[in-house]
Amino acid sequence: MKQFNLTHAHLLSLVPTEPEWKIDWKAIWILWPELPALDSCPQDPIHHAEGDVGLHTRMVAEALVALPDWRALDEVARGLLFWAAILHDIGKPATTRVEEDGRISARNHARVGTQMARQLLYEAGSPFAWRESLCGIISEHLVPFWLIEKANAQRQAIISSWRCRPDYLCLHAQADTLGRICADQQGVLDNIALARETFKDYGCFTTPFAFANAASRVSYFEKPDRDPHYAAFEGFRCKVTVMSGLPGAGKDRWIQTHRPDLPMISLDNIRAELKAPATGNQGRVIQAARERAREHLRVGQDFVWNATNISRQLREKSLKLLRDYNAEVEIIYLEPTVERLFAQNQNRVSAIPAKALLGLMQKLEPPQNWEAHNVVREVVN
Repeated sequence: MKQFNLTHAHLLSLVPTEPEWKIDWKAIWILWPELPALDSCPQDPIHHAEGDVGLHTRMVAEALVALPDWRALDEVARGLLFWAAILHDIGKPATTRVEEDGRISARNHARVGTQMARQLLYEAGSPFAWRESLCGIISEHLVPFWLIEKANAQRQAIISSWRCRPDYLCLHAQADTLGRICADQQGVLDNIALARETFKDYGCFTTPFAFANAASRVSYFEKPDRDPHYAAFEGFRCKVTVMSGLPGAGKDRWIQTHRPDLPMISLDNIRAELKAPATGNQGRVIQAARERAREHLRVGQDFVWNATNISRQLREKSLKLLRDYNAEVEIIYLEPTVERLFAQNQNRVSAIPAKALLGLMQKLEPPQNWEAHNVVREVVN
């Protein structure tokens, strides 16, 4: 089993403090092998004439620490934004390509980097809310650069406000721009300033956009043409509890404690019935689960859907099915510490190899509040 020695307290101890506000790069750059890898990752010279990703990362962090607005934040927010600056481009080595025209691109580096940062910080024991706030900044860190140029700026601003704090996002973007050498730096800074005003105009600069109710929120994220101010009707036919969590997180125990009397659809049980393997193509198992779900939904029966549901892609089709039948959906996400997760997995009858569990951790995307009418997170930090 992999050893997890780095602690969140150590990460916070490396955040610069007054009066010097000095960054200890030597101590930071040895924390994870993913950081030195940035030093050999090239960037497009048009947008990054400074050179490789490692140099850019250091310039961004130095620019952030020099900003009076960052220094004026409380200690928690400073640490959050500092580590967002360190990790914001960590996905570039895995996504950097030389295009046919010779230009260097790193498409999807924000998405890949978000998942990489999540695993590193989970292993370090960072608090869930802190970690996910940081991951939200990484996932959205390009938005302020182009927000005002989009025809759907309002929709993008509202969506981003539910993924991270826009005021923190714009402060990060400012440092990200100052930490590079490019011909259009002032133009980008102007775009960021206008992005700030856009978030303010829609009332979501420091908090998520306020929807009329939970159904309005879920509908808005599902339907691109939905008016954000529309008050959706909440006459649900039944309530479905959807479990989410890595193997060994304690989903079965939670159901036995909190929903013991409800019928349960379990992918593990269906696999056993169909004698289907836990790996490989799961189409037959998922189809059987969806058919059983429809039986409950047609008669308005509350039930529990028990599966790992660790990524948005895995959850998406199932959640849409439930919404199509006008079910009220609650997601219960369970996350123990890494040490407890591995211990509980080993004690399961259907334990998976530690290597496989690490692989699933790399794909982990905890459910977000827009995915269901209610999202409950039981996290052990």
